[in-house]
Amino acid sequence: MNDRRNLCGYLPAFSGQLYHPFSPEARKCAGTNGSVTAMSGTSIYKRTRNSIGHFSRDSRGNIAPIFAIALLPILGFVGAAVDYTRANAARSSMQAAMDSAVLMVSKDAAANPTMSSQQITEAVQRYFSSLYTDKSAFGVTVSATYTPSTSSAAATILASGQGSIKTDFMKVAGFPELSFGTSSTSTWGNSRMRVAMVLDNTGSMESNGKMAALQTAAKDMVDSLSAFSKTTGDVYISIIPFAKDVNVGTAKVNAAWLNWSEWEGEPPILDTTKTIFGSSQKGSKPSNWDTTIGGSSCPFTNTNHRFTCMDRPATLSGAKSVSTIPSSGTYAGYICPSVDSGKKIPGKTGIFYNGCYTTVTTPGKTIASGSGASCGSTSNCTCSGSGKNKVCSTPTTYSHLWRGDGTSATAAAAPARSTWTGCVNDRDQDYDISNVAPSTAVGSDTAPSTKFYTEQWSDCLPATITPMSYAWGDLKNQIDAMTPSGNTNQGIGLAWGWQSLSTTNGPIAAPGKESAYVYQDYIVLLSDGLNTQNRWYTSASNIDARQALLCQKVKDSGVVVFTIQVNVGSKDPLSEVLKNCATDGNFQMITSATQTADAFQNVLTQISQLRIAK
Repeated sequence: MNDRRNLCGYLPAFSGQLYHPFSPEARKCAGTNGSVTAMSGTSIYKRTRNSIGHFSRDSRGNIAPIFAIALLPILGFVGAAVDYTRANAARSSMQAAMDSAVLMVSKDAAANPTMSSQQITEAVQRYFSSLYTDKSAFGVTVSATYTPSTSSAAATILASGQGSIKTDFMKVAGFPELSFGTSSTSTWGNSRMRVAMVLDNTGSMESNGKMAALQTAAKDMVDSLSAFSKTTGDVYISIIPFAKDVNVGTAKVNAAWLNWSEWEGEPPILDTTKTIFGSSQKGSKPSNWDTTIGGSSCPFTNTNHRFTCMDRPATLSGAKSVSTIPSSGTYAGYICPSVDSGKKIPGKTGIFYNGCYTTVTTPGKTIASGSGASCGSTSNCTCSGSGKNKVCSTPTTYSHLWRGDGTSATAAAAPARSTWTGCVNDRDQDYDISNVAPSTAVGSDTAPSTKFYTEQWSDCLPATITPMSYAWGDLKNQIDAMTPSGNTNQGIGLAWGWQSLSTTNGPIAAPGKESAYVYQDYIVLLSDGLNTQNRWYTSASNIDARQALLCQKVKDSGVVVFTIQVNVGSKDPLSEVLKNCATDGNFQMITSATQTADAFQNVLTQISQLRIAK
């Protein structure tokens, strides 16, 4: 806010200090167009000098006249000081009212970019009239000049006011009033904004009209934010639909920042080379593993593994559950896990394993035969028959390779990456709470990995992430495409919202920022429930703990975070992690889907006010 104050004559420019009415400064300023004006200092000086001159030539003087004459300039000084103090008080009140008026109007104009110049001028006068209550002033007038923003300059309001007061002492000298004036300037719109809209698409959003209300409110917000954009780059928006995972789109299948090690890996509970997350034990194979072949019973059970068998890779079209291993056809001898229920490894709930175990047959060997035959030192050898028909041999054994041996004969056991549905889950800890750029180096898939893990999740969302954009129609189309599905992982939505704001740490880096502008980044996070699943946990407290760390890092980076909890009928308790994630109390709890629009409007109002340069 820039004040323009000029009390020339008796108050210096930009000060508010009182000048002696007979001082050289007052005489120098007399007759100019200052903001406070009255009788000429030169005139007073000449009148007093002439009176003193006449007195010096008059020989009839005595003590009483001398005292009376000496009293006049003293009273003049005191009276002028009193009157100008009142004028200064009236001017100060006008300045305060003017400052407040232009600030309030600039906030209104920032929130409503379509306000005309006339509407802005009228608003300044209306606000000023309600704020200026000095009863001693009369003839008060206010004017305002509005200058719209351009590509190189901010929007500005310059307001000016004038008024007068009636004098009590100086009217004796022929000056019945003092005039004063002031001005105030407010500038806004010289900042640019980036807004990441992180929106809950979980299955619970399907009830009570929550998804429809969210879509309407989110599209309205896109329209409102787009109105702030006067030139290209003023406003960018990203859309981050989330559930347990986010969908980055199948077009990214060849992106170097994707980690395929888990998508192509065997079920962790069967992997004998790795420790199961949350346990000190490695995976193990079923007890009948070495004897399982085509026609054998499925070696997996819901009790021991929390998945069973399919007749082909579970992600392929037409796959169905079977109780025995196929013994003929393309998938003969293939042991294919079904979708994981997550009871053994919580983070794997609803996850498909993209492959099958193939069967490798190793025929037994005859060690010895005849009446004197024996196994000797050969292990796993048994003898049968007697006399010359006695035979000692090792049995035929079977081993199993996950996704085959890579030959064309076993390609059917290894679905191609092109069957991926686009979902990614959390990065390795502690990269899951970091905005560091993912590596694109080949061979960097070992944990901990900075890359994003692909996942074949049964509830993969249809709506994909939209990076920062000002293609308003495309953004709204993506909002329309949102369909509720799956469990809640607010942290992954927040992480990708943060990624979308970064100009350097892709994979969905925002456009660069121009040095001539001030930028502010925002995240608007809406969720209707408590956290229920991430890559490792189904415990809300464990998931919340990771999210709390992420929230703090996001805010520490300078991003302003707004959070909204949709809690229809107060079904859920207050989400402390969602509340604490918000910046400076920017948290809202709504208990009806119909309140969604108001919640987004409140966020929009806060954003518009934060844009104002005071």
